[in-house]
Amino acid sequence: MFNKLSFKIGLLFFIFILIIESFLFFVLYINLANNRVEEVMDSLLARGNTHRDVLEDQFNQSTLEHVVIMESESDFFVIITDEWGEIVTSSEGTVDSMMEIANHSNDDARVPLEGKVVEDRWNEVEYIATDSPITVDGKHQGHVFMFADTNSVKQTVNQLSNQFWVISLITIALTIGTIFLLSRFIAYPIIRMKLATEKLSEGNHNVELNTNRKDELGELASSITKLAEDLQQSKIERNEFLASIAHELRTPLTYIKGYADIINRSDTTKEEKTEYMMIIKEETEALTLLIKHLFELAKMDERNFVINPEWFNLHDLLKTVVERIQPILFDKKITIQIDCPSDLEVFIDSERFQQVFLNLFDNAQKHADEASTVNVYVSETNHFTEIKVVNKGEGIPKKDLPYIFDRLYRVEKSRSRLSGGSGLGLSITKEIVEAHGGNITIESEENKETSVVIKLPRRIKDEKNINY
Repeated sequence: MFNKLSFKIGLLFFIFILIIESFLFFVLYINLANNRVEEVMDSLLARGNTHRDVLEDQFNQSTLEHVVIMESESDFFVIITDEWGEIVTSSEGTVDSMMEIANHSNDDARVPLEGKVVEDRWNEVEYIATDSPITVDGKHQGHVFMFADTNSVKQTVNQLSNQFWVISLITIALTIGTIFLLSRFIAYPIIRMKLATEKLSEGNHNVELNTNRKDELGELASSITKLAEDLQQSKIERNEFLASIAHELRTPLTYIKGYADIINRSDTTKEEKTEYMMIIKEETEALTLLIKHLFELAKMDERNFVINPEWFNLHDLLKTVVERIQPILFDKKITIQIDCPSDLEVFIDSERFQQVFLNLFDNAQKHADEASTVNVYVSETNHFTEIKVVNKGEGIPKKDLPYIFDRLYRVEKSRSRLSGGSGLGLSITKEIVEAHGGNITIESEENKETSVVIKLPRRIKDEKNINY
């Protein structure tokens, strides 16, 4: 329990809020307690001033007795002295401590006309006291001393203290409840995310989190959900890829094994052996090419795919590639027409881009109409060098275009052996182009034409520290 995030968050909030509330309650309590005590003092002084005002109008024995009678019915005590400080009259129940205050307060110079509190130590003494001087026709005539039992003040303060304790306990309970709810509100999504990541680590990618929140937890939930979806998709693609690789490897190996068995038969003629050995050679070459492509893709995935760009004449590179595949073009009577400035230089890895053009031209001749022309257009803009390869022929169905660069994806799966492709060429081509900072797209109309467009960032020949 003590290691739970919700408990730690709640405890931290509680400590901070408790410190703040304690400070605020202490300040509020002190101020209210002082105000209550001052109210009692002011009330006692006002009562004494009232008696003083009456005596100033009629300072006689009858008025003195009337004042004493009034206070005998209250919880207060009164002592009236003459101008020399001698006690003239007092209410019943006066004690020595009251007499002592009255006897030591006969100096009218120390007491203002509006009176004053002469004993305010309510938490130390038995009575608090006020002094209201009597002045008749500008002449000092005596004092009215009012006394109140400090128990009433203490009772008021204790009552206030009890109220504060009750309020404090209620506030703490509400604070704990609120913090518990808030900490659960914050921690519960995190706990769910923790459980979701544990499921991911176990290989279960079926994760359901609340992604509707508009805060950081919602963003984190969205990221984990997207990660789960990506992992699931990667798992599916990996399984499909492995299944396709197994199929691609099994097919040529089946051919090789089958024809090798036939060659070893005693009834196989010399001509048949020669024919079957050629088939075995072709399948071995196809298998070698497939493994080479897989090795290149593995290096790309591991970011070990290195390019060594240098300035190279693009027109010469295109001509070299066309010359290499000329025997293949001759069989279908296909011509490759190059429209490229003869002095155009690009900053590329020529060996890698030779592989790009070999893949593109090979695909173009496979799917172009017989005796047609494959056109290569090269142009420059302010920012790009654009290479477009266009062939007229069967084209690519619209539904297949989004997947054309996927590994081992083939438009005509049933004719893959006839086409001779492994479905890896365009994937490798895309990786090479993007490694140069460029991009490649394909546009096609079925039974009309297909255009492959490569855009490479245009470089300045004297530019230094070029990074991809």
